[in-house]
Amino acid sequence: MHRPSVPEDLDHPERLWARAATLAVVAAAVPDMDEFARTGQGLVCWNGGGSYWWRLELSGDGRALLCGQDADGSHTHWGGRRLDFLSGGPDWLPRERLREDAEGGLLGFLYWWQDGVWSRAPYPGLLPDDGLATAVSWAAAGDTAVAEIVQELVARRETDADPLAAVHGFLAAAEARTVGAAEIAELLDAVCDRDSWYDVRPAAALAFATELGLTTGDRGGLRVAS
Repeated sequence: MHRPSVPEDLDHPERLWARAATLAVVAAAVPDMDEFARTGQGLVCWNGGGSYWWRLELSGDGRALLCGQDADGSHTHWGGRRLDFLSGGPDWLPRERLREDAEGGLLGFLYWWQDGVWSRAPYPGLLPDDGLATAVSWAAAGDTAVAEIVQELVARRETDADPLAAVHGFLAAAEARTVGAAEIAELLDAVCDRDSWYDVRPAAALAFATELGLTTGDRGGLRVAS
């Protein structure tokens, strides 16, 4: 990703949802520093150490929203002034909530998807970074971002196993909304050490996958181009 990031850095919203949901599903199965919650059309993540937070929302009319903040990487409170994240933004953005986030010092980046492209407000020329690359590195376009997910998940396993193939397989099932118990088991076997101190809860992972729309149903009409 660029620093600060540009809209072209981001992959298709449906791919982002599958990646974000993969992290959330594993976090539902094992102890994790990140906390995830489904809220309306969105998936929200809070880092337990306060390093970052993000929210990804998909709507039923082919629109999406990605916002959040990185404690170290978001410099959008530029020169002591808060950036107008809603400048040039469409009317459908949840403006009241986003203004509250911004006024509370919680917003470091805001990107919206409409008419098949990502956009954001203009940045001052001297802005060093908005924190997108550090808070959601897995959101970058291309397969390289999948390695970022693997890097986050592999710390749960104390062996030399390579979970890349399993994560790729789970992402494909997540995008196709065909995740089931077998896909959950394969993913958890690849990234979790069953002989470690923590309990692995595949039933909880499957329940959250269902809540996130990875198993069946419509997540708002967004589709990945073949």
